[in-house]
Amino acid sequence: MSKEREFLWRRLHSLLGIIPVGLFLVFHLSMNFTAVGGEDAYNNSIGLMESVPPALLYIMEWVIIYIPLMFHAFYGVYIAFTATLNNKRFSTFRNWMFTLQRFTGVFLVIFIAWHIFQTRIQKAFADADVNYNMIADIVSNPVMLGFYIVGILSATFHLANGLWAFLVSWGITQSPRSQQIATYVTSVVFVLLSIVGVAAILAFV
Repeated sequence: MSKEREFLWRRLHSLLGIIPVGLFLVFHLSMNFTAVGGEDAYNNSIGLMESVPPALLYIMEWVIIYIPLMFHAFYGVYIAFTATLNNKRFSTFRNWMFTLQRFTGVFLVIFIAWHIFQTRIQKAFADADVNYNMIADIVSNPVMLGFYIVGILSATFHLANGLWAFLVSWGITQSPRSQQIATYVTSVVFVLLSIVGVAAILAFV
């Protein structure tokens, strides 16, 4: 792969990680958070999505979610297994964040595939309803609950840290000061999204 082509692929990978994949994660966690209000609140929020005509919903899912997600995931795995640490350019802390970004990315490929199997695939082939009872049944198993909590924290970290990397790679934060501010902001993003995500999954227990 030429350096120019690799540069463009990495830019596309970075962009798709924020738009639309990152935005969808925020939306998904927000929808799940309605479970804090009880079974009816969650089912009503899910019902709004189910009211979209099936054909249109199918197209939206593939164009907005699945295709960008698959590219970001598979190219991300390639990056994870070919990238090396950059100790000269970034601090030890940033290199740890770099390592965690790659680790959580690989884990998320497994987690998201399993999550889709337990929800969307079951809906498509087993005539199951994606509702409060389905999720509650999944996380009634303590091992699966732990798996989902780790998955949620991995996703929120991956998005927040990916946002920091996006700002740097796209030339938005170039100075050490701006990168430090971005670290604070993205840390807040990680904490807030983690609280929302974990509170949401615990609401099904």
